[in-house]
Amino acid sequence: MYADLLNTALAAGKKSAAAILSALDKPKNLDFKGRTDLVTDSDRRSEEIIISQIIKNYPDHGLLAEESGKKTGNSDFLWVIDPLDGTTNFVHGFPAFAVSIACLKKGIPVIGVCIELPEFKIYSAQIHQGAFLDNVPIKVSRNRKLSQSLLVTGFGYEHGDLWQTNLKLFKLFTAQTRGVHRTGSAVLDLCYVARGIYDGFWELDLHPWDTAAGIILVNEAGGKVTGMDGLPFSIFKKQLLAANSALHPEMLREMKVEINKLKKIIPDL
Repeated sequence: MYADLLNTALAAGKKSAAAILSALDKPKNLDFKGRTDLVTDSDRRSEEIIISQIIKNYPDHGLLAEESGKKTGNSDFLWVIDPLDGTTNFVHGFPAFAVSIACLKKGIPVIGVCIELPEFKIYSAQIHQGAFLDNVPIKVSRNRKLSQSLLVTGFGYEHGDLWQTNLKLFKLFTAQTRGVHRTGSAVLDLCYVARGIYDGFWELDLHPWDTAAGIILVNEAGGKVTGMDGLPFSIFKKQLLAANSALHPEMLREMKVEINKLKKIIPDL
């Protein structure tokens, strides 16, 4: 059954990705969900295409989508959709945005699909079946030294305690590694960890649709995903650490002091 779920996600993702690309060089109709948090007609159109395909194949399944919210049912299955991750990049023509689709069974991701745009690279994973890029298996990096690592992070739109803590972590890891990037697309950051391009990724202000597809890709590529406190990760947690298994515990140790400080301010972090 999971193969059928994966095929549905792939079909929906390809259709929505094609629609996004068709609008890439056209004027963008922008709205704002926050002061700098953009949404476009392409976000909405992409989401409509994906949801239509899922409802056609699985009318009883639950849905959680960035733009239209949550539709629950009695099914054990929940589809989690980010129709255009990296909207700001898309608007400005920066080549790092993606379609992200995952399906969870009883809270556990069982399939994930990410289509990286504008290159149309297709990442896919099915639980216990490995992770793939354009049908070629991918694996996390084998780097065992933080000093030789390349990391990536992201910053939320609200400049509060989470943002301030992440600035401290950004400085900390920049001083200890070969560099820390910020791409503006959490799902692509996770895909790049799964590919072994980045050795690790962390972020503090996330939503379920940012992570659902990416975490199964990292897990199936041999990586490790937890909260930044080392506790098991759920897509409803706002903070995440994903890395290869050698660097994951070292990154946890390095961020422990700042995360413990933050937990005193936000106990349910």
